[in-house]
Amino acid sequence: MLRELSIRNFAIIDDLTVSFFDGLTVLTGETGAGKSIIIDAVNILAGGRGSTEFIRHGAKKAELGGLFQINDDSHPIFLKLDEHGIEAEEGTIILRRDLNESGKSICRVNGKLVPLSVLRDIGGSLIDIHGQHENQELMDEKFHIHLLDHFAQHELETVKNKYDEAYEAYRQLKREVAELSIDEQRMAQRIDLYQFQIQELEQAALQVDEEDALNEERIRLMNFHKIFERANMAYEAISGDSNGLDKIGNAMNALDDIVVLDPIFKESSEAVTSSFYALQDAAYQIKNALDDLEYDAERLNDVEQRLALYQNMKRKYGTTVEEILAYYDKIEEELSQLMNRDETMQKNEQLLAEMEETLNNLARELTAIRKENALHLSEAIMNELRMLHMEKAKFIVNFEPLNQFDANGKDAVAFYISTNVGEPPKSLPKVASGGELSRMMLALKTIFSTSNGITSIIFDEVDTGVSGRVAQAIAEKIAAISVNSQVLCISHLPQVAAMADHQYYIKKQVEQERTFTTVTEMQQRQRIEEISRMMSGSEITELTLQHASELIQMANERKEAFLK
Repeated sequence: MLRELSIRNFAIIDDLTVSFFDGLTVLTGETGAGKSIIIDAVNILAGGRGSTEFIRHGAKKAELGGLFQINDDSHPIFLKLDEHGIEAEEGTIILRRDLNESGKSICRVNGKLVPLSVLRDIGGSLIDIHGQHENQELMDEKFHIHLLDHFAQHELETVKNKYDEAYEAYRQLKREVAELSIDEQRMAQRIDLYQFQIQELEQAALQVDEEDALNEERIRLMNFHKIFERANMAYEAISGDSNGLDKIGNAMNALDDIVVLDPIFKESSEAVTSSFYALQDAAYQIKNALDDLEYDAERLNDVEQRLALYQNMKRKYGTTVEEILAYYDKIEEELSQLMNRDETMQKNEQLLAEMEETLNNLARELTAIRKENALHLSEAIMNELRMLHMEKAKFIVNFEPLNQFDANGKDAVAFYISTNVGEPPKSLPKVASGGELSRMMLALKTIFSTSNGITSIIFDEVDTGVSGRVAQAIAEKIAAISVNSQVLCISHLPQVAAMADHQYYIKKQVEQERTFTTVTEMQQRQRIEEISRMMSGSEITELTLQHASELIQMANERKEAFLK
């Protein structure tokens, strides 16, 4: 769960650190005080889309950090950490993200720099943020099959993995068949092109190390005169008329004569002797190299032409010789397929038929598992909706077979609902109101909260637009979810605030012509006053304080019932 959140230079937040606890934490405060900004910060910390607009005016970067504590050693997050070489000592996970003025962000997990995609993958396993916009997913029927599959994930996983692998291979072969199913004119043009390119590459006869060797040879040929002059000068200095080597030989002999008389000269004698023979070998090597040196203007021209050929091939076929040779292998194989098109097509068509049979069998298994779990999901959702005062709602998962395979099999899945007696279920997006969609999503969150492994669930004003007994039912449902997962909730409903195990007050204030957001954990008396304000508005009376106190007492009694 999220233990501590730190925010610095983010929107109107200057420097803020908040500790969180188990159960339900409710954030309350006036509209515009910065409650949703805190949720935005958590979302970006978990890998959400960032923007330079979030950086506080006058600051160079925004800094976000979150400390999570996972006590379950079997939590799937640890497998993800291992995949990325990240250690989590005693179940502690620290996410850090800095947003810079340049628009780039720096992401760290337990101090290790990671790409944003890795932060998003890990953050998504720790935090589930549900805001009003998420209801839009329920308005898109394409999303419904993913919700059903999430519900049935344990039973679906093995078959779905097999289907995914088979479907990808099928799509790849379909692409290859489509490439071969071109018209005769295009096929003839492609054959001519490949034949020309293959012939050109074969004539070029490129070799992986040749270009480097040619460049070295070119440098030698272009600097022939300088090389010859300097090498000859070195040879003359050692073995020429100046008799440099002879003089060192004399020194060597002189030291040899006296070293037996005085051992103090032994080390010097050995050094001079070693130098003499080393210089003698060097002189031989230089002389041999000089004898072999020969300036060949025609060879220089050949080398430059060969290097120009390498550059020309790179412009056409790849940036390196390795890429060019790989391209050669590729077009050689494609040319073979085109030349043997009829035979290849026949084999591919047969293979496609075999793949389709396999996919059909796997798709039927997926459908069977989905339909069985759809009944359980419908029953679970209707049970949750009854507790959210949609007693008359009838929910079903509608299946329509597809004529062709897609990434999910051959099922088109859509949620259907009827909220009025006597009305047949219709597509959820067409008949559900905003409040009904919120309750639907809350029902799904309740069902999934015990199985999805998410440690922290955040609700951002999902209770907007409801009141009365529906508000009370939503409050109880959010509290019920907090039994299995840590829940952070922004709310304007006193019923939800009363259910809180911890309540924070978010306040915006102006100091020295700058706006700041502060967060304060409320004690019992402060909670009563805040809930009283939420019930009656700005005016707090003894009666509203009494009602707020009673509301908290009733909430505590209901929470005790959850734990039994």
